[in-house]
Amino acid sequence: MGGGPEIPFRNGGREVELQNKGDKYLRGIVDMGSNGIRFSVSSLAPPTSRILPTLVSYRLDISLYSAQYDDETGERIPISDDIIDQIIAALMRFKVICKDLNVSDHNIRIIATEATRTAVNSVEYRKAVQKATGLEVEMLGKEEEGYVGALGVASGFSTVSGIVMDLGGGSAQITWMRSIDGKVEVSPRGSVSFPYGAAALTKKLEDLRKGKSEEEGDVAVAKLREEMEENFRNAYNALEIPEDMAERAKTQGGFPLYLSGGGFRGWGYLLLYMSQVHGRHYPISIINGYRASKEKFEDVETLKKVAREAEKIFRVSDRRRAQVPAVAFLVNVLTEALPHGIKEAHFCQGGVREGVLFRELPQSIRDDDPLEVATENSGRKSAEALSTLIINSIPAASKEEGGRSFPESISKHVIHAFANVLYVHAPMSKEIASTAALYCTSAGFMASTHGVSHADRALLALMLEERYEGELPPREADFKLSLQSILTPEEIWWTRYLGSIGLLISKIYPGGNFDEDEPRIKVNSEWANGFGKENDKEGLRLILSIKKVRDDAMMLREALDDHVSDIDKVGKHKNWIGGREGWGMSIDIKIKEVTKLD
Repeated sequence: MGGGPEIPFRNGGREVELQNKGDKYLRGIVDMGSNGIRFSVSSLAPPTSRILPTLVSYRLDISLYSAQYDDETGERIPISDDIIDQIIAALMRFKVICKDLNVSDHNIRIIATEATRTAVNSVEYRKAVQKATGLEVEMLGKEEEGYVGALGVASGFSTVSGIVMDLGGGSAQITWMRSIDGKVEVSPRGSVSFPYGAAALTKKLEDLRKGKSEEEGDVAVAKLREEMEENFRNAYNALEIPEDMAERAKTQGGFPLYLSGGGFRGWGYLLLYMSQVHGRHYPISIINGYRASKEKFEDVETLKKVAREAEKIFRVSDRRRAQVPAVAFLVNVLTEALPHGIKEAHFCQGGVREGVLFRELPQSIRDDDPLEVATENSGRKSAEALSTLIINSIPAASKEEGGRSFPESISKHVIHAFANVLYVHAPMSKEIASTAALYCTSAGFMASTHGVSHADRALLALMLEERYEGELPPREADFKLSLQSILTPEEIWWTRYLGSIGLLISKIYPGGNFDEDEPRIKVNSEWANGFGKENDKEGLRLILSIKKVRDDAMMLREALDDHVSDIDKVGKHKNWIGGREGWGMSIDIKIKEVTKLD
């Protein structure tokens, strides 16, 4: 993860001018992993390059790790000719798909990791592939694999700060990372790699018990546990964790973990399954951005039991099920070995493919927020001005120590995205607009957006649903509640407030067109006191200024009078999140008619 030189494009020794030149923005990537081989075509075309849009993605279920061990003896063997032939056939098919999609030959890459790197016949295998397909197999070294994997994680979030681990089939890498607006900082040591991949550890644990009594097996496994714990502690020291990151972990209950690779994704899907059965209805079935608490992440016995007994588990193959005990073993080791412990686990879709693509992007593109990028094409020309109106409805943070402020967890990017999609569902009838808006971030047009957390998906969906007056048919009420369960009561209240502000703006600007020379409304806000029967409660004052016009054809005053009640309701005690004793604040709305809007 130290970085090293950029991986150059290969052309298998052929002359570039003889190749299909194709679309310069398309990339065909073959991620030749230990547990499977993944094929994908992605676009780096602006303006959506930050979210790495995928045109095609599929997987070949061949474990290069398992293919290197004899089923009967367990001895290490070369990758067989039959397996090589199957892989070559799959690569030839992928080349045809790339041609159909107009991918340049020069931009088709095969990226290989641990299983290929350590194969007995690695050289012969790679030569056979190149001879048959004309594509060179690019080998990532241990540190390079870790660094590319970390970039894949960075691609999947707006902000990352914590310990990053990649659990493949043959190996596991660990490092720390800070990534803010695409600016990635990792350990100067790079990453530390261990032969503790999900498949490798599964085999190791089986071998330790083979031919031994239960007691002897337990002793051997305990010795491995001690060895792994010591190795992870040494890795922690070698990685030079920043002091401020370690101090936060110490005071906040542990390190956030950012987990990638098929081994950890399988663990994440198990947790996701558990949150969607037996009366639980977690609303988003996307692994990237899914967050699990320390307690759930470390509940290895429950997850092992589910893996054994459940008839079918969403996105968990039989091979992944078989590896669950090994992953559970690794999780137990991490729990014991990591100083200050684990605060929470964030699961990432990003891996080698995403890391390779993200590495190509210039810093100016990495700086972009995924949610804003995903919604930019949906925005009206006046989206920025509309966003400013929404932001102006939020009081500035109080300068007093311990004073009131808007929650940092609702970023400006979410509000900008809200402004971008404020009118997307407007053509729909009232009976469906709220429902379509509620689902759009998890199962609608934004569902495939790479790089958005589940919390941000929930925030935007709830704002949009409220913007369409928050009216839902009975069957959708539970889905709304499940989205709210991802957020805090404070965040939920603000989604209601901002959604109602969006509704008001849509009535003032029905077409979403804002004329800066002739604005129709000015929005201001401030924290206020003197609410409640005893005049001792705190709240928010919203100030709406409109130009006084005789015989106003737009009837702005009437439009405000009709719709400020929706905002006012959000501040009523009975509508606070959790009821009268829950979270909320009163809202005082002042409407001013002025001769000129500054």
